Amino acid sequence: MASPKSTIRTTTIRMNDKPKATTKKSNKSSKKGKPLSEREKRRIALAKARAKEEATRKARRCKSRRKAWLRLNESGLIHWTLTAIGAFVLIAFFYYFFIRPYSYRWKPCHGSKGYGVCLPLNYKVHGIDVSHHQGDIDWNAVSATRDQQFPIRFAIIKATEGGDYKDRRFAENFARSHEVGLIRGAYHFYNPNTDPIRQADFFISQVRLEKGDLAPVLDIERKPHDKAKLHADLLKFLNRLEQHYCVKPIIYTSYKYKTRYLDAPEFASYPLWIAHYYVDTLNYEGPWLFWQHTDYGTVPGIENNVDLNVFNGTLKSLQSYTIR
Repeated sequence: MASPKSTIRTTTIRMNDKPKATTKKSNKSSKKGKPLSEREKRRIALAKARAKEEATRKARRCKSRRKAWLRLNESGLIHWTLTAIGAFVLIAFFYYFFIRPYSYRWKPCHGSKGYGVCLPLNYKVHGIDVSHHQGDIDWNAVSATRDQQFPIRFAIIKATEGGDYKDRRFAENFARSHEVGLIRGAYHFYNPNTDPIRQADFFISQVRLEKGDLAPVLDIERKPHDKAKLHADLLKFLNRLEQHYCVKPIIYTSYKYKTRYLDAPEFASYPLWIAHYYVDTLNYEGPWLFWQHTDYGTVPGIENNVDLNVFNGTLKSLQSYTIR
């Protein structure tokens, strides 16, 4: 066992052997920036002065604009300016969509006035086309126009639409127009989304054409999703009607629709009934049979407005397009 003295001495030696903590001083001396020259000081001061001056000018301009705006607002000029712009836009919109398309109605008539409209020049055979939209028609009053300057000679009547709709006034209109001595016809409003053979067979089941009646009419107005499919389906429909009635059907459509969707040569051989409103002359270059020139006619015996048509020929030549 070691004595206390030896213990103390040993401890002291161990304590003395422990390394002393040392503080390392950085050898890097702090580098102080060089003092600015008088030239640089003047340059910095000048830049600060310019920035301050620009900020002052900007603030003055903004303040001046605010004052001018307040003066205009107080005088009511802004209110009236905005009101005038709004009125101009509203008038332009109304004219473009509601006046311009029908401006022909107010143009000077270079033809002859009849049935509330300006009739096209140099056409002698006039007619109408009707549906349930014309309501209850007094056909005796319509036929009485034969003693007037522009007698109504023919009437084309809506029979069917799509694959299952029959116009509710077709039977009455078809029978009465024949009784009063008008040349009558029947048309089908075609639906591109319905099977063409189904539509043709439905029309055939509802319309019995007799000797002296006009050829059946295909009314095509709805835009197709597929132009090629429309052409194929229409030909199926037309061929089916021609096989049944033994006469080439008539195609009714608008001027724009004909040029955009029915420009294929396969349709050139079919008689054309074309709709083109509010123009002095029909500008269509191809052959045509009927021209529907307005939807705003007023005819004795019909309370509502009615479509008016002219035939491109004489009354005798019109009879050549009837069932024999």
